[in-house]
Amino acid sequence: MRAVRPKKNLGQHFLTDLNIAKAIADTVDACPDIPVLEVGPGMGVLTQFLMPKGRDLKVVEIDSESVAYLYEKFPELRENVVAEDFLRMDLTKLFNGRQFVLTGNYPYDISSQIFFKMLDNKDLIPCCTGMIQREVAQRMASAPGTKAYGILSVLIQAWYDVEYLFTVDENVFNPPPKVKSAVIRMTRNGVSELGCDWNLFRRVVKTAFNQRRKMLRGSLKPLFQTDMPGEGFFGLDIMTKRPEQLTIAQFVELTNLVENELKSKE
Repeated sequence: MRAVRPKKNLGQHFLTDLNIAKAIADTVDACPDIPVLEVGPGMGVLTQFLMPKGRDLKVVEIDSESVAYLYEKFPELRENVVAEDFLRMDLTKLFNGRQFVLTGNYPYDISSQIFFKMLDNKDLIPCCTGMIQREVAQRMASAPGTKAYGILSVLIQAWYDVEYLFTVDENVFNPPPKVKSAVIRMTRNGVSELGCDWNLFRRVVKTAFNQRRKMLRGSLKPLFQTDMPGEGFFGLDIMTKRPEQLTIAQFVELTNLVENELKSKE
């Protein structure tokens, strides 16, 4: 069985350290008794440790060479190898609408898109684990008031508790990436209703961080286009803060303030 050739255009860096692979696979144990979906299994280095757990397991792989390799190496998994693009999939059809754990050694260049898709399907995905670029993991787990705190931090932490589990060196991959990696776990928190409009919340967060060095009274102006609020709105105490200073609860408060202002202009 010939090894799969890592493809740069797919961001493939195959993990070669089996101890680390097992440690990553074991992160799904925090959410027991539900199916597991692995994204980008490649040659199955994580898959081989996920299979003995006795969980319903599917793997989704876009690379046809990797799919052929998985068919040959894991014939008992053949019916559960999904040869599709994860970002385009309807996740409600995977396990007949059942919740599942999302895991994988995620391609660096689409990891943020994977997590945005997770957020779109947050009621289906109570737990997400896996390996990503260390810098992205640090952003996701960072607290308000830190330099790494940003859009990903706020949007994910609104719905998930994020744990930075451990760092992985470059030399355990083929080919070695130019940066370190990290393993994370995200578990749905107790929030069922955010307390504001989710789509507007995302707009407010992204608009605020697009000019993160500015106070909110400056960075939020693009939300209103030509019909600007008056001094009463931009004179509020919260408007003197910068986005990295705000907690999730304060972003919820800010979103409701923006929504009320937008409605007053209708």
